Amino acid sequence: MNTKNQGTDHTIQSKAVDIPDVLLQIPDPPKQLFALGFADNLTECLQTLMVAIVGSRKVTAYGRTVTERLAAALARAGVTIVSGLAIGVDAIAHRAALESGGRTLAILGGGLDNIYPAANQQLAQRILQQGGAILSEYSDDMPALPHQFVARNRLISGLCRAVIITEAAAKSGSLHTAAFALEQGKEVLAVPGSILSPSSEGTNQLIKTGATPVTNIQDILDALGIQRKIRIAKPRGANANEQLVLDLLLKGDQDGAALLAKSGLETPLFNQTLTMLEITGKIRSLGGNQWTISATG
Repeated sequence: MNTKNQGTDHTIQSKAVDIPDVLLQIPDPPKQLFALGFADNLTECLQTLMVAIVGSRKVTAYGRTVTERLAAALARAGVTIVSGLAIGVDAIAHRAALESGGRTLAILGGGLDNIYPAANQQLAQRILQQGGAILSEYSDDMPALPHQFVARNRLISGLCRAVIITEAAAKSGSLHTAAFALEQGKEVLAVPGSILSPSSEGTNQLIKTGATPVTNIQDILDALGIQRKIRIAKPRGANANEQLVLDLLLKGDQDGAALLAKSGLETPLFNQTLTMLEITGKIRSLGGNQWTISATG
């Protein structure tokens, strides 16, 4: 069946594919599997180390930042990022992997005839263009139904060596993925958050019950038993003022007013410094006068 994404004449062919052995070994394995993209994309993805990154749809600035940094760093290390193409953490993880020149794979909760959500159709096309794949266990004409999103989460965890939850509220759907991962004997990792933030209640609870806490990419590599160190290049400013602002961002400060106060710079010079950092792609705006280091910076 052919799928045409909105706003483009590019036609993508979906096809039935052999179910990978790793998915045949999980409880309740899929009875069929369909893929979008070139035939060799799925094979190439399966030959790489795959790690799932999932989390809340209503993501905070903190959740966005940690998701971008971890997904980008893992992608640069040659890890294929797997997620569900949903709005929020899923889409952020896919984009960060792509922007870092890596490969990512998406698993949908409906048929491949219509990418859901529609807002991520262009992201889906970019995944395919950069050598990734999009999978579903549902026939092309199957609509995306609520219970199918829970069911597809077992495939996300099933394909991967580990599942990372970067931000999740107490009732986040991403916690289903963590539960499936535990059932399948996969590693579950979670990013700790503020005890005052409802958006981190789910991840903090996972850590309390045994999930591996993640504060950097090395935590992930150690959990997977990968004996190598990944050196993440520190972003460098073009001058002392730019480096001052970058260092504050690296320490976790994101609010523009706080950055201005802590930098000690005059307002016009501070604004000029922010503008140059944004133009050169070292930082980007999160909206609401919130800033972060770019995933590819």
